[in-house]
Amino acid sequence: MSDRRRKQSGVKLFTISEAARLVGVSEATLRLWEREGLIRPIRSQGRYRQYTERDIALLKEIKYLRQVKKLNAAGIRYVLELKGTAPRASSLTSGNTPLDSIGPKLRALREKHGLTLREVSERTSLSISFISAVERSQATPSVAALQKLAAAYQTTLLHFFEALSGGEKKLVRPSERKVLQPDQEGVKMELLVEGTRMMEPHLFTVAPGAGSGGAYAHEGEEFLFILQGTIEIWLDEVERYTLQPGDSFYFSSSTPHRWQNIGDEQAVILWINTPATF
Repeated sequence: MSDRRRKQSGVKLFTISEAARLVGVSEATLRLWEREGLIRPIRSQGRYRQYTERDIALLKEIKYLRQVKKLNAAGIRYVLELKGTAPRASSLTSGNTPLDSIGPKLRALREKHGLTLREVSERTSLSISFISAVERSQATPSVAALQKLAAAYQTTLLHFFEALSGGEKKLVRPSERKVLQPDQEGVKMELLVEGTRMMEPHLFTVAPGAGSGGAYAHEGEEFLFILQGTIEIWLDEVERYTLQPGDSFYFSSSTPHRWQNIGDEQAVILWINTPATF
């Protein structure tokens, strides 16, 4: 037994390195799962992560759902919620946009269009139970899922950025950017302009292992410039590209595309859509 392992009220605790070894994943993966709200380890007085045996069992289940069932973070959270094993969510916010605000907005859009959950499911290929959980703020959609839902309601992701001004600003400072994180802390999108524009430029920040959560398509064209990290992008499940700092990439948005940070560090991407259909 490691001398770093401690017992707290008779409960055996494991360090992050021990937990990673027992589960068979990297420490970076455990940190990512924590950021995604899938696991909430105990913190010692020195703020070190400590995992119980129950946490280890939960981590092994998360690994199975991720690697075998191919679920994204939102799907895993929903499965864990159904089984009653999900960690209690904290009050999460994403930049300017509280995650809890996305669900009510989606429900309002569905009701505005007079659609049932089944009809939305047929339009998006998302399950009825998942759509319902998102509307009740019990699950958070990935980028792909949110884009599909926005398209079903004849809008774009711009609809979910809070407090967009009606005017056109020539200068947007970093502190003024509108931010959206559809999949908790895995992916952050910062809107770099405001107003009605032909181009829709974002700054994407993507944690290791995080990504779109599936393929999606829409009208327009897209340009990417990689500032940091390594991104893998698939077009139509046929063409695969690995993009690294300094690489630029241009493609038709109507081609189904999915992407993921396959590196060990955070990826930062200048991502431009035109017209504003994303």
